[in-house]
Amino acid sequence: MRKSLILFICIAAVICSPGLWNAAAGIGALSSASAVLYEPDSKRVLHGKGADSPRPMASTTKIMTALLAIELSPLDRVITVPEQAVRVEGSSLGLSGGDRITMLDLVTGMLLESGNDAANAVAFAVAGSIEAFVRLMNRRAKEIGMKNTFFATPSGLDEDGHRSTAYDMALLAAEAIKNPVIAKICASKSALIVFGDPPRKVRVTNHNRLLQLYPHAVGMKTGFTKKSGRCLVSAAEKDGVRLIAVTLKAGDDWNDHIKMYEYGFSLVELVAFPAQDLPDLDVAGGRVNKVALKMDAPPSKVLLKEEKSKLRAELSLPKFLIAPVKSGET
Repeated sequence: MRKSLILFICIAAVICSPGLWNAAAGIGALSSASAVLYEPDSKRVLHGKGADSPRPMASTTKIMTALLAIELSPLDRVITVPEQAVRVEGSSLGLSGGDRITMLDLVTGMLLESGNDAANAVAFAVAGSIEAFVRLMNRRAKEIGMKNTFFATPSGLDEDGHRSTAYDMALLAAEAIKNPVIAKICASKSALIVFGDPPRKVRVTNHNRLLQLYPHAVGMKTGFTKKSGRCLVSAAEKDGVRLIAVTLKAGDDWNDHIKMYEYGFSLVELVAFPAQDLPDLDVAGGRVNKVALKMDAPPSKVLLKEEKSKLRAELSLPKFLIAPVKSGET
């Protein structure tokens, strides 16, 4: 008598190649002071230029603000906008003190229209003050691994010490885009939100022109201040591969990102390991003496195309199992 046992089988890609930090033939010169092209599956940098140099990052800051809003507050929560939140310069959603708006619509307006008033309203709603929210931002940055980042504002307006690096912002983007709400908003060209007294519908438009210029772009966030210059954090997906690109202080960020993506997608591919035929495994102390093994799913990995020839699949199993063993156990 046999039972089916589902096991996670560890198949490792044995690769010994360093990250690629230097410009390669074909990518060309970039206009940005800092840039990085990051592959989050393998956590590999495919291209970097001043990637660890701290710089102001303008409204790309709002990626962190949105992430915390979604992680720490129900999206259907109705927020009453405090007067302090709307006293802010720069891009605005047009909120007034006393307006009522859901957290989801605040996040949508913040990511698409880049409303600084919306970012402040999120901070007050989540933490009670700008200062308390900034502490949450910096704590979350440490959790993500952003070692050269300091947040001083939820909006990204110029303020002393407010800074990050292209590499750190790529880590933030990789974390944030895993959230389906953020991914959906950032991929939208526009959206309808509701706020005001009385409530009114307002259409907000995505400032990220890369969605129109590059067919594989799937979103993220633009930014600009006089101090930071043009900043852009973006993501693109092609043939199962997701890449993250970041530029800070760029003269031509759209083309910088397209150049990096074309380069990156020419380098890497998603490699699926073949399904393995698994042996039956002995069971000690049970009502049956063998169980059939079933692979949960063949694993896959994003690799440099030149690495495919260096792959080695290893199957590691115990000599036997000790009862009780349940069908479908992993």
